[in-house]
Amino acid sequence: MFVTNHPGKLMKRRTFLLAGSSALALRAAPSDTIRLGVIGSGGRGTYVMSVFQKDPALRVAGICDVYEPNLENAVSAAAKVQGTQPAIYRNYKDLLSAPDIHAVLIATPEHWHARMVLDALAAGKDVYVEKPLCRTPEEGVQLVEAEKRTRQIVQVGMQRRSYDLYLDGAKLVANGTLGTVRMVRSWWLNNYVGNGGERTAKLDGALDWEQWQGPVKRRIPPDPFIFRNWRNMADYAGGIVTDQGAHVFDGIHLLMNAGYPVAVTAAAGKPHRKGYDTPESVVVTAEYPEDFLGVFSINYAAMRYQTRNDQLNQLDGDKARLDIGREEFRVFLQNSEDVAAITRRSEKGFNRATDLHVQNFLDCVRTRHIPTAPMRLGFQAVLVTQLGNLSLREGRRMKWNARLSRVEA
Repeated sequence: MFVTNHPGKLMKRRTFLLAGSSALALRAAPSDTIRLGVIGSGGRGTYVMSVFQKDPALRVAGICDVYEPNLENAVSAAAKVQGTQPAIYRNYKDLLSAPDIHAVLIATPEHWHARMVLDALAAGKDVYVEKPLCRTPEEGVQLVEAEKRTRQIVQVGMQRRSYDLYLDGAKLVANGTLGTVRMVRSWWLNNYVGNGGERTAKLDGALDWEQWQGPVKRRIPPDPFIFRNWRNMADYAGGIVTDQGAHVFDGIHLLMNAGYPVAVTAAAGKPHRKGYDTPESVVVTAEYPEDFLGVFSINYAAMRYQTRNDQLNQLDGDKARLDIGREEFRVFLQNSEDVAAITRRSEKGFNRATDLHVQNFLDCVRTRHIPTAPMRLGFQAVLVTQLGNLSLREGRRMKWNARLSRVEA
């Protein structure tokens, strides 16, 4: 059972919050209330926070960010839910030390994930962390070992694990409808090359640049371009191939009931977006001990597609092929590939996948059951893309020793 009263540890708020929150009438919280702390309140963090708030027995008790505009926006958004008056934090360790916070949502840039997850577990908090789980194989091994030693609940934000379409697809593969599958071909298409405005990025308020950089090498002075585009900077993230590839390879692992890869090879073009040092066109091929290949092609220099059509996975069986995208899957039988023999649309729709994933986490916080995307599976997915980036850097096939949990020389 969770405590329901807030001890009143509120940091000084900006005046814009006072008028908006004072009108809110506090209501009694249910006895199974989960008090959530949010670490990283940018666009994704604030959105996922709003999904958490759909649970009537959840209260956002604290929000932490080092960029004032994000912090202000998230506190205002959280306060729209009756009875919510989150404490404001500007250092995540202060939030983790709050005894009334049971669980945390970590939605910071990728380079902070591993350190914050470890600190949250040490503080006794349950954790929902956005993908990718970590930046390096070494971080991933450390996180998986920490998971073995903790009783805390950890959910990595790979929502396909809770999505009805993918769960139904995995059952179809398992029952032998496709026959033997030796290759999965996946692609993701979009375009960011022509966005422009590379070095015109600016900050709209105060940023604690030293805290934001955290565990990576220091750059002085603050660089608004890096702050706005960290996903595509190698010091802070794995580039677009990791940002989207963690989702795709996790989907492949779920559909194929696969474990860690045994080897990964990658090829890529050069970066074409000014200021980025990671490529937008990459092909990653993973070899699995289950005797199949997973091939992922990402091209963010392509034409733009409607969201429902921008990503597809094709499982090539010797009896049939499964095409599974965001909203539906279709099965094409041998000698009848012009018309789908099976077509299934998601009852929930892809926009509900995050809702389902968050609710699974909250259910597990209450029951102490294992969630659908624990740390081990989060690492397994991102490891493929990490090995892919190592393959690009070293120009060779990268092997993974699952028994020893290390990259082979």
